[in-house]
Amino acid sequence: QVELVESGGGLMQAGGSLRLSCAASGRTISTYSMGWFRQAPGKEREFVAYISWSGDSTHYADSVEGRFTISRDNAKNSVSLQMNSLKIEDTAIYYCAVGKTAWIPATWARAGSRYEYWGQGTQVTVSS
Repeated sequence: QVELVESGGGLMQAGGSLRLSCAASGRTISTYSMGWFRQAPGKEREFVAYISWSGDSTHYADSVEGRFTISRDNAKNSVSLQMNSLKIEDTAIYYCAVGKTAWIPATWARAGSRYEYWGQGTQVTVSS
């Protein structure tokens, strides 16, 4: 069993930056891929970013490509999401998740079914 705790969310003006962190406990996540998803009010949960176990492979949703960066620190059993140039439409609850495997092909990384454990989420609100 893995427990994931997200932090770093908050209120930010459009154009600003936030850095989300996800700390894992209960089991090492160093041999598993990780992902970030988000869910806005009234919308379906959507994929944001993915990183392989080694950090060598990353994928992003088109909507965040070039603005968000996913990274991981296996020594600290954690993964982060640096969010720059925030837009109002980035407002959502952000969740980190542990992949079922060490590596997931890009076309599959966007599917929530490829992830096994999920955090409780952290709220990100972007204002104008």
